[in-house]
Amino acid sequence: MPIYLKLSERELASRIEQANEFLEFCRVCPRNCGANRMNNEKGFCCLGRKAVVFNNNPDFGEEKCLIGKFGSGSINFNFCNLSCAYCRSYEISQLERGRAVPGKEKTAKELAKIMLDLQKKKCHNINLINPTSQIPQILEALPIAIKGGLKIPFIYNTNAYDSVELLKLLDGIIDIYLPDFKYSDEKNAKKYSNVINYFFFAKKAIKEMYRQVGNLEIGADGLAKRGLLVRHLILPNNLAGSEQVLEFLVKKISPDLRVDIMNHYNPCWRAKNYPELNRQINEQEYEAVIDLAKKYGLNWFTE
Repeated sequence: MPIYLKLSERELASRIEQANEFLEFCRVCPRNCGANRMNNEKGFCCLGRKAVVFNNNPDFGEEKCLIGKFGSGSINFNFCNLSCAYCRSYEISQLERGRAVPGKEKTAKELAKIMLDLQKKKCHNINLINPTSQIPQILEALPIAIKGGLKIPFIYNTNAYDSVELLKLLDGIIDIYLPDFKYSDEKNAKKYSNVINYFFFAKKAIKEMYRQVGNLEIGADGLAKRGLLVRHLILPNNLAGSEQVLEFLVKKISPDLRVDIMNHYNPCWRAKNYPELNRQINEQEYEAVIDLAKKYGLNWFTE
């Protein structure tokens, strides 16, 4: 049973009310841009009052413990609070910023229907992809979906640039946290993702995620049931600062934490504008990060 079914209607309504307060002078993410999204004023992420969904479908491209036989029920939310030069999902996260998106804005009722439709397709979970800036809207849809019979767990699939204060409102709602821990180097985070103090805020966010759900729990069916699963994408020329990322995860989170060390970097979007990013990683770079994982005794894997 997903953890959100244990919450009372009253408690869930309180969480929704609190989350909506974050929209009035937007502090939904650490940018704290101050746009009044309740009045449809738009800040960095170009999101207003309603959720904006690019697509939704059973997804078989995630980790094996998330997809099972019938796939992960992915909901791809438009617009990201980062602006990564090498983003492979730039059509979803960046390309339509500032443009009209007819048909993609969703009411709470419409978003709830998407969740229920994915469940009808036998998806094992609801995979909220890029949810950070749309947490209040997701929460508004949840009680409607519960009344419609939703009973599969939520995955919070994020870039880790999250507000701890808002994450606390998800305690008892999210079963599986799936952050992509991108950088330890703040200068590179600013240069390649247009984000300030990424490492500082990501560390705090991941600590809060771990506090809520702990280490990853895998059921007898091979599916993740609850817990924290961290991704780390290796970048060319060690631009991610991988050693500091892995060291933090082992020493400050847990040596038993499951970490997916990803070696599939491809130069997409605007990576061509940065010679140091404009190539795939080589075998030596991959092995160097794996050696670091072994050095720190990390519970790592790669798919």
